[in-house]
Amino acid sequence: MSPVEVNDATFDADVLERSKDVPVIVDFWAEWCAPCRMLAPVLEGEVEKRAGRVRLAKLDTDANPSTAAEYGISGIPAVKAFRNGHVVSEFVGALPAQAVSEFLDALLEPSEADRLVDELGGSGELPEVVAALDAGDDTRALELLLTEAERAEGAERDRIRDLMVALFAELGPEHPLAMDYRRRLASILY
Repeated sequence: MSPVEVNDATFDADVLERSKDVPVIVDFWAEWCAPCRMLAPVLEGEVEKRAGRVRLAKLDTDANPSTAAEYGISGIPAVKAFRNGHVVSEFVGALPAQAVSEFLDALLEPSEADRLVDELGGSGELPEVVAALDAGDDTRALELLLTEAERAEGAERDRIRDLMVALFAELGPEHPLAMDYRRRLASILY
């Protein structure tokens, strides 16, 4: 699958929205950039090997300065991985194929939140939280976890905190739910 050319106008739909279904790698580049031209075939080849499990988008920083500025691009090539509408991993510079492969493999592994939720589902603990997350109701899941954190102690409280922090990371640091529940969790813990 060939890369998708994105611009300031299409970035939200082609990257942020699409990353809710499949991780999207964005290659921020410019025509004059020799390292960008070196990295492009490596990225394309490694993404192609993953057979649709990840998408590649390319954004010309010279032609699209607004998006480049929004994502703090100060050196190119810059590569950012998006999942659920947020940057979850990134690197700057032309990396060799092995390093790009490792970057993509790490992106495709289950997230810490996925791992912890799977453990909960397997153990039968907190079934209402698991059901809320399976239904995509992050607000309900976080509210239930916050209630549990208020009553829990010791290692159990630590486990609930770890799950909430992993969910915050999954939502993205600027997500309103993550910001609200991070503050509320901190008031309980400290």
